[in-house]
Amino acid sequence: MRITFCSCHQAQLAIPESGAQSAPSPASGGAYPAQLREDIAIGSRICAAENVFDAYGHLSVRHPSAPDRFLMTKSIAPALARAEDVVELDLDGRACGDENRPLFLERFIHGEIYKMRPDVNAIVHSHSPSVIPFSVVDNPMRAMFHTAAFIAAGVPVFDIAAEFGDTDMLVSNHAKGEALAKCLGDAPVCLMRAHGSVAVGPSLQHAVFRAVYTEVNAKLQLQATMMGMPLAALNPNEGKLADAVNLAGVGRPWDVWKKNALKAMRAEEE
Repeated sequence: MRITFCSCHQAQLAIPESGAQSAPSPASGGAYPAQLREDIAIGSRICAAENVFDAYGHLSVRHPSAPDRFLMTKSIAPALARAEDVVELDLDGRACGDENRPLFLERFIHGEIYKMRPDVNAIVHSHSPSVIPFSVVDNPMRAMFHTAAFIAAGVPVFDIAAEFGDTDMLVSNHAKGEALAKCLGDAPVCLMRAHGSVAVGPSLQHAVFRAVYTEVNAKLQLQATMMGMPLAALNPNEGKLADAVNLAGVGRPWDVWKKNALKAMRAEEE
């Protein structure tokens, strides 16, 4: 079985694409629950605590009542995120209203995936350290255990060089974001050569779950490979059956992770 390469790090400023003309800011998609802002901040902190994010990485949630809008924090280290840092953008990556805080340069990852995947309501982009090696070797990621069952159907690898040649590796415009979204296809996870990965899901909890367990699975696969024996990984049908159970139970790990994140946030306030 060979890796199939398909034809991200983020900047601290919202820089328009070269040649882009200034245009009126898009209107907000409307009000949404305040709890969602807190959950976005908590999700960012969970990914940092679980070794998915470092000082970089970002996640987003589709606006619950406006599918052509999404929510993510301003450009900030994920472990420092708070509810008040959340901003609203349209699917072209433009901040809504009079927002002028710095945005993630790679927000195009999110907008282009939301355009192509109406089933996706949350996205995590990370440079998860144990995952990155699988993006640069001919050794596909496989599902090592039932909790990572979503990997069993296969994980595509996006190679930005296939379509764009030598770049800074960042998905910094619509074309690159669209190419990544096409490579992701209908999969829950896509690796990015020499960069990181994206994990998607029908909710924030699902996307965070998949991002965390992609990192865990990568560590387990490396450990198993070092034992020098064939891998009895989950096959696609086993993965489908196990993932259905996992999707119904993501609330359990989310509750634990959220409790720890809230504890850390309260400690910062003391």
